[in-house]
Amino acid sequence: MKFMIMLHVLGIVIWVGGMFFAHQVLRPVAADRLEPPLRLPLWVGVFKRFFPWVWASIAVILASGLFMIGFLGGMSSVPLHVHAMLGTGTIMMAIFAYVFFIPFARLQRAVLNQNWKAGGASLANIRQLVGINLSLGLITIAIATAGAMFA
Repeated sequence: MKFMIMLHVLGIVIWVGGMFFAHQVLRPVAADRLEPPLRLPLWVGVFKRFFPWVWASIAVILASGLFMIGFLGGMSSVPLHVHAMLGTGTIMMAIFAYVFFIPFARLQRAVLNQNWKAGGASLANIRQLVGINLSLGLITIAIATAGAMFA
């Protein structure tokens, strides 16, 4: 069980920590210092390196979480905060899948075609969705830690 908790937390740290860094640190610096022909290809490169880590993190988080729920006797046996974590985590996974398959694909096409206006719109959409996911991730971490204290 402790190994599963470790895997679960590592997956969350990689995903949520990566979103925090990208959204709160890299994005403002890139926006201030780079014009679209430099900034948009940079983001494509960043996402191409980060998104495989997110997919792996999702697999680890989901597998370890479901294992722990099963180990504890199933959803009817786990505390309310576990239900909340699963709910917010599922929403986060759906948002990420949307980001990956729709706006990120649009961003890649726009950069390939040097359509900076379309690329900027796609990047703005990704930024909004990552902001939502980052907020959900931080809320989920708060639910997990506070819920565990009171369970």
